[in-house]
Formats: sequence, C-alpha cells, structure tokens
Amino acid sequence: MLKVAISIGDLNGIGIEIALKAHEKIKKFVKPIYCINKTMLNQAATLLNYKIPNDFTIMEVEGYFKIKPGIVDKEAGEYSYKSFLKAIKLAQEKKVDAICTLPIHKEAWNKAGIKYKGHTEVLRDIFKKNAIMMLGCENLYVALFTEHIPLKEVPNKIKKEKLIQFFIDFYNSTKFNKIGILGLNPHAGDGGVLGDEEIKEIIPAIKMANDLLKKEIFYGPLVPDTAFCQKKGRFIAMYHDQGLAPLKALYFEESINVSLNLPILRTSVDHGTAFDIAYKNIANTKSYENAIKYIFFHKN
Repeated sequence: MLKVAISIGDLNGIGIEIALKAHEKIKKFVKPIYCINKTMLNQAATLLNYKIPNDFTIMEVEGYFKIKPGIVDKEAGEYSYKSFLKAIKLAQEKKVDAICTLPIHKEAWNKAGIKYKGHTEVLRDIFKKNAIMMLGCENLYVALFTEHIPLKEVPNKIKKEKLIQFFIDFYNSTKFNKIGILGLNPHAGDGGVLGDEEIKEIIPAIKMANDLLKKEIFYGPLVPDTAFCQKKGRFIAMYHDQGLAPLKALYFEESINVSLNLPILRTSVDHGTAFDIAYKNIANTKSYENAIKYIFFHKN
C-alpha cells in the first residue's frame, strides 16, 4: 500500500480535526503517516473530544506549545513548518510515496520568521525546480502562472519565454490534451485596445509551445470572464484570483492543490486554516479525501 506523509498544518486551525475525522476513509487508499508528536496530538484530540485511532501512525516532530484555537501564533506557525519539512524529508528518503499537506497560516509563518509565503515556495527552493501550482478537481483544473504576488506586479511577469517554459512543463507534468490559456486583460485585450500583453507575449508563446510539442495542445488567449462558463476544462491563469475565484465558486469543497514539475508528488487541501470554526467539530473533509485519492490514482 502507498505510504503518504501528512504534514499536519497549523494546529490552531482545522487541519488536525480533518486528519482525525477522515482517517478511517483515507486508510482504505493509503497508509498515512502523520508528522506530529504524541504530546501535540493528545492535546489536540482532547480539545476536540476525539478518540485517537489505534492505527494513527505518527512520525515525531519535536516541539510543544499550547494550542490556541483560531489564533494566529508564531509557535503554531513554526510547528507547521517543521511538520512540512519532516514530510519532505520522508519523501526525499523514499520512506513515503507522496506528501499531503494540511493548511498552514501564512501570517503565522511570517510571525515565526519563516521566509517563505507557502508550501509551494518551500518545495521550489528545496528541489531547485519551478514547481507549478495546480488547483481543482476532475471537472476543472487551473494552473497559476503567477501565484502569491501583488496584482500590480503581474503584467511585468507576462513574458513570452517564461510562458513557453511554463506551458511545456505543465503539459509534461499532466499530459492534458487541451489546455486553455486565459488572457491577462479584460476581453483578452480586445485586439490591443485594453492591453497588449496578449498580442506581444501570450499569443506568440501559445504558438511556439504548440510548435515545440508538434501538436495543438494550447489554445487561446481566452476571455477570462467567459472561460469557465462550461464549468469544466483545464486552464492556465495569469494570476491567482483570475483562476481561483471561479474555481472556488464552483468547486470549493472538493477541489485540491497539486504541486507539479517536482521529483516528488505533493497534494494539499484547497482551503485555509478556517480559524473561525477551529475545534468546533464541523470541518468538511472532502478536499482532504480528494487530495489523498489523487495520490492513489496517480501512483497506481
């Protein structure tokens, strides 16, 4: 059976509740190994009034702090980072077949002095590869050309050569046979009236990527406000909210996050720490279950 390291996320949020609640379901697909120590696990389970399953296998992550449900806390941020590094180490050492991450809190990481904004940036740095962030579900997957950067910085990142490399890497990681490329501007620039990034950078990149692959994989640029009307497809968005706003409106509870173009497979839930419902025993486990199933179906 596949072994999957579970990075436990921010313990002040809903991650540990999800891990405990979904354990019986996910162990039918993989053998989960939770990156947390017994003391922190017991503390969380007590707060949740939840019995720890007998086969809840853990991998020791040093550290202790008092869990504060719903609070942004540097100790929680530091522990979630250490849990993630432990999961990566297990994958590097071939002790697990993949990683699945529960949600961290970016502000807590910042308070802890961690230089990264999220999981993907860590993976990119450790493996020295251009990790690609793809989110979605079987009906609809969206990759993000730019991720966690201010919107005003996005246009300067839209460059033909970088787009070509991203398109090729995304195709090689997924083998999707049709991938729609969203335009940057409203109406995909309207022939240059509303912006010329489509004409100067995106259209040439689509043509060159298709020429390199010797097949018509990429099409567009698509008008962003109508691209998702069919509620299905595979797309590359130019910036974070362009792709994720429609995705989450359509498939919030079931979509997942996948890191592509890496030597290891990493999936994640596609939601945050949900501090407002932390330790209230009402967290939805669907995204986590789908993240595990993605590993199961892509590794078997």
